[in-house]
Amino acid sequence: MKPVIELNAITFIRSERTILRDISLSLSEGEHWVILGRNGSGKTTLLEMINGYLFPTSGRVRVLGEWYGETDVREMRKRIGYISQALFEKMSLSDPVWEVVATGAYAFLRFYQRIPAEVKEKALELIEFVGLAKVKDQPLGTLSQGERKKIMLARTLMSEPAVLIMDEPCAGLDLYERERFLANIGELHRRDPKLLMIYVTHHVEEIMPAFTHCALLDDGALVKAGEKETVLRSDTLSQAFGVPVRLDWFQGRPWVKVESLGDLN
Repeated sequence: MKPVIELNAITFIRSERTILRDISLSLSEGEHWVILGRNGSGKTTLLEMINGYLFPTSGRVRVLGEWYGETDVREMRKRIGYISQALFEKMSLSDPVWEVVATGAYAFLRFYQRIPAEVKEKALELIEFVGLAKVKDQPLGTLSQGERKKIMLARTLMSEPAVLIMDEPCAGLDLYERERFLANIGELHRRDPKLLMIYVTHHVEEIMPAFTHCALLDDGALVKAGEKETVLRSDTLSQAFGVPVRLDWFQGRPWVKVESLGDLN
């Protein structure tokens, strides 16, 4: 399978602190990756590299066949869907939901001109896909946290990205809202088999059956990467999270239990 994203010996140093340490990864079409690790392990920095917002101190990044440093990253970002809390905070809470979704077709934050009918129609279809047709005309600010995350997912899909990156999209959601959002992610796998999804989290239980691969980070270094069943093991998770855990699988999802709090320093 042809690689969609290649990270070759990536190291990133900021203010004399090494954030990423010699990371090499190859992510291919049809794969769906989880980047897993503790807070501060370098997960979001890795996403910023893929999006071309940060550049490595050493090493090279190739996305969709283009080497960063030799291509216009602004054009590359049009082919990458990115869901993050930082992006949501730039949206206008007073704009109607359907209009917020429609801005994703152009990577705008807000419309200042007439919106083409076909763009509005597509926005309404995607709002239906995430199960929120009933709120399409409401101001964005009236939605719950879970609804906002789903609307940002719909917005991202407007541009039909080749790569979809999600940075801790379930942060702050209760159990019900989290499971509803994860169900939409599972549907995406069936909707567009060629889409490469990258999902960042520090919660193992968010890893749905649709995800095929996992990269486990610890202190900026790659502990292990590959098919999720080979990476998600009790010993590797205990190493990466610094907590002795036992991992079990239930209905295609991994779940962890802390073995002994007395072993913690």
